[in-house]
Amino acid sequence: MRNLRVNGERLWASLMEMAKIGALPKGGCGRLALSDEDKAGRDLFVSWCKAAGCTIRMDALGNIFARREGRNPALPPVMTGSHLDTQPHGGKFDGVLGVLAGLEVIRSLNDAKIVTDAPVEVACWTNEEGARFTPAMCASGVFGGAFTADYVLAQTDLSGKTFGDELKRIGYAGSEPCGGRPIGAFFELHIEQGPILEAEKLPIGVVTGVQGVRWYDVVVSGQDAHAGPTPMDMRRDALLAAARMVNAVNREARARAPYGRGTVGQMQVVPNSRNTVPGEIKFTVDLRHPEKPALDGLEAAVKAAFDDIARQLRVAVSFARIWDSPPTAFAEAPVAAVREAAKALGYAHRDIVSGAGHDSVYISRVAPTAMIFIPCKGGLSHNEEETAEPEHVTQGANVLLQAMIARAG
Repeated sequence: MRNLRVNGERLWASLMEMAKIGALPKGGCGRLALSDEDKAGRDLFVSWCKAAGCTIRMDALGNIFARREGRNPALPPVMTGSHLDTQPHGGKFDGVLGVLAGLEVIRSLNDAKIVTDAPVEVACWTNEEGARFTPAMCASGVFGGAFTADYVLAQTDLSGKTFGDELKRIGYAGSEPCGGRPIGAFFELHIEQGPILEAEKLPIGVVTGVQGVRWYDVVVSGQDAHAGPTPMDMRRDALLAAARMVNAVNREARARAPYGRGTVGQMQVVPNSRNTVPGEIKFTVDLRHPEKPALDGLEAAVKAAFDDIARQLRVAVSFARIWDSPPTAFAEAPVAAVREAAKALGYAHRDIVSGAGHDSVYISRVAPTAMIFIPCKGGLSHNEEETAEPEHVTQGANVLLQAMIARAG
């Protein structure tokens, strides 16, 4: 079994074929969750899984499970997977690598005519990115018990379309309840989305956990006013206040180096007229840290700074936390399986904590879970220029294959 390897060329070809769906001018992909492009990507994945002899099941949140039966169907499956949806200007590898590497594990087992004791499954989780529907990782979150199905199905995008309606429209609203399915172990292969592995020239990261993530919706309320007659010292400029708040997010995250993270990623200006002082600004805040006390402190400092800015500029501010994904430590047994697989394959590796959220965060609530990282060029992700080397893709998939075999028997 230790001599078994994936077909790296086949895996790379599958990644490049999937990248044609929602292809963007700079080489990336745009497959927002539950869009027509997401449907096309799902359709292709399902067709490949059926060709590999898998049975397909879908749950009420659109999560797809492709199953290769084991010698003992009563055993809980050893599962892998990730997501096919992307950011609006996403890359070829974020999430997709984990789904298609899982398919490659099944294809490689088929090639070698190996029957595992436990079934092997590949999961494709819905709306991991949170780019169209918030919160992120919401379908795996329902599976892991963090959210209710009704809550997620009722979420709307910026145009007012609901998650549930769009899921039905693309034909992926399954009849099975989301969650409650036993899993023997869950593994997720992913690009690092950071610079550490590349900087240290290491092909494999053994992910021991994921840092905490909190999302906030902020509304700054001032007063619309004419840009000409209104004196500067009489203005209640919501955009000026928001600009200072953005700077405060950056300042407070930097004060908690090296792990603090703070990002403002969306902003809406009302009335959005060039000769009107803006009276209302809506924007988002993303705060992250691997330690809960430090994340609590970062949140408190940002809120205090916002309140102080609002007082100075005579505006009102609402700071609402809409999502909290606590820092997560993965179970030792599957982490050890990843570490042992990398060692047996002769791949240099190191333990690492993920700076990004992943579906594994919520699956770890209901199953022993681990992740495998490979480098991405410049640590760049959520960008069309996101790149991974074919050699690293193959090495990561080989670690995934060996870790899954060790758990599946």
